[in-house]
Amino acid sequence: MRRAVIIAAPLLAVAACTSSPPASQTTAAAPAPPTATRSTAAAPNVPPAPEPAADGPCPYLESAVVADANGQHVTKVRTSADKPEPACFFYRPDGSVQLTVRVYSGEPAVAKLIVDQAAPITSSNPASSPAGWTGGSMSTDKGAVYAVSKAGSAVVVTTNQEQTIKARRLTETVITNLGL
Repeated sequence: MRRAVIIAAPLLAVAACTSSPPASQTTAAAPAPPTATRSTAAAPNVPPAPEPAADGPCPYLESAVVADANGQHVTKVRTSADKPEPACFFYRPDGSVQLTVRVYSGEPAVAKLIVDQAAPITSSNPASSPAGWTGGSMSTDKGAVYAVSKAGSAVVVTTNQEQTIKARRLTETVITNLGL
């Protein structure tokens, strides 16, 4: 019995010291654990998909390069009003768009979201060319897309061709031509 009292007395003393304060007392809120994330900033806004606004040429990709890579004659080029680099729309002889190039420069989070919208990470193949760029590539029911980002830049190429290699090569050309 004496042992029980000897062991129980210190435990009761410790429990009394660590009990919760009465509800009438105000205390500072405990800090969040390090693994919890708090964000007061709104999710980044992804700019809307570009639309053709003026006749070309494309300032960073020649029509002849597109024709060679995509395998179709280019009859017209239009550009968007986006700055600093417009999106470029390359048309085929029947008047339909055969290839579009979208270039984004700005916030890294937005660049990644643009890439994920074009080639969702959950359903596309990983893309990592050129070196240091990441994103996705995939064939779609309307052609193919190759989309990559690096830091605050994103390049998305969509083509009416099923082969992603064509979109990848043009993406690499755009990145080289713009010095990204």
